[in-house]
Amino acid sequence: MTVTDRIALDPFGSDIPAESARLRALGPVVPVELPGGIPAWAPTGYDVLKELILDPQVSKDPRKHWRLWPEIGEHPSWGWVLGWIGVVNMLSAYGPDHTRLRKLVAPSFTHRRTEAMRPRVAAIAAELLDGVAAAGADGSVVDLRAGLAQPLPMRMICELFGVPDGMRDDTGALIAAIMDTSDPTPEHAAFVQERIGTVLGGLIAYKVEHPGDDMTTELIRVRDEDGDRLSDEELLYTLLLVIGAGFETTVNLIGNAVVALLTDPVQLAAVRAGAVGWDAVIDETLRAHPSIASLPLRFAVSDLKVGDVTVPAGDAIITTFAAAGLDPAHYGPDAAAFDAARGGDDHLAFGIGVHRCIGAPLARAEALAALPALFERFPGLRLAVGADELRQVPSFIAFGWQEIPVRLEA
Repeated sequence: MTVTDRIALDPFGSDIPAESARLRALGPVVPVELPGGIPAWAPTGYDVLKELILDPQVSKDPRKHWRLWPEIGEHPSWGWVLGWIGVVNMLSAYGPDHTRLRKLVAPSFTHRRTEAMRPRVAAIAAELLDGVAAAGADGSVVDLRAGLAQPLPMRMICELFGVPDGMRDDTGALIAAIMDTSDPTPEHAAFVQERIGTVLGGLIAYKVEHPGDDMTTELIRVRDEDGDRLSDEELLYTLLLVIGAGFETTVNLIGNAVVALLTDPVQLAAVRAGAVGWDAVIDETLRAHPSIASLPLRFAVSDLKVGDVTVPAGDAIITTFAAAGLDPAHYGPDAAAFDAARGGDDHLAFGIGVHRCIGAPLARAEALAALPALFERFPGLRLAVGADELRQVPSFIAFGWQEIPVRLEA
């Protein structure tokens, strides 16, 4: 196929596994069209994606390496992508700039600090499960996303960054708006940009007046004492990245694991019996149902040869975690099946190389607190609707469920 035959990705992410399979049948890297008509290339398998992520000739800086960056203003329907690549933080940085920004955030996510947070994670999970129990005590349907999967990581990341209670709902709504790729209109893009400034600008202003023992206060101190290390713009968008990634991805990790187990009684029984460990459940969830299905964007610094296809220098590349995790060439003919007994943690869901997710240990700690406690407390837990009635979040980026309605007793 030629680049004139681009495949339009579903902006609603309605069936990400099926879409990944269709693209894989067309070759190792396929020309696609993102919402709003943005041209890009989609790697369709594990080995190709891993190779491209680790290739130093693949950048994340659109200003330096995207051929179409100078004309983005001429395409109003492309504005939604600015929340991902138009911001200045370590997600969109390349080389020394990425190293500098990552070093500022890394101390908040060290192994020692994550271990120190485990008791707090467990306490919040227990409190939330009390609320779930109360809400479902009379047999009522309970939404586990709203009751557990969303508030646990939200509260943890907000405590880490000093977000006051009164700002948490607005912060969660902002991240949801960025994840929603079903509306590529200029109006939605403008709304998101305005909310970034209002919500996170408001957080910065609040922490200037009310400093605390939190990461936002520390980043403000770095900006004020050494603007060469962190500018105003970098401060704002670093908060956007770390707060957003620090809870949205874990929401889907917990939710996807719950749904996978509740729709497979045999595997759930094996987990309950201890034949399969919770770490294995988490890794298989990340492989088969990664929290981020596709991440915008990377850019070819020079011409890249992928099989018999050349990705020209300056072209955009989408990071296709879902396609990689479901690749039969790497995981075998049953790659599409969730199998917690499969073993192995070589999935790419947290990334690899210099851009590996800095909050991966915290995400795992939160899932390990929530999932065993949930299934131990509610042995009769079951979905309140058929699996085919669950609704995917409206996004080709996020991979998760809008609600997870359950009943606590069989």
